[in-house]
Amino acid sequence: MSDTNHLYILWTSDNLTTAEKMVFMYGINAKRREWWKNVTIILWGAPPQMVVEHRILQQKIEEAQLEGVHITACKACADQLGVTEELESMNIEVIYWGEPLTKLLKNGEKLITV
Repeated sequence: MSDTNHLYILWTSDNLTTAEKMVFMYGINAKRREWWKNVTIILWGAPPQMVVEHRILQQKIEEAQLEGVHITACKACADQLGVTEELESMNIEVIYWGEPLTKLLKNGEKLITV
């Protein structure tokens, strides 16, 4: 069953400006302004390491979490990049996302890929 009021943002870009000006700007405002009931940002690829390295992204994650945005990261990526513990210390859920992402796609969920 599809949740038509849940937006997933799959963030894979290593571009800092795109992270700030799209992923977090839209993700935070979508939740704050109730455009979507639930918003989940998925960190996959380079973003898990970027979050550890850039204070501005850490601040954006804190702001998003305060608004109720769910932040989660690909465990395989985080493990390979050596940042799993650091992400978890920021209250970021770290799980294997291959199967859940496949289910989202097959169920036609609302997904933006950046």
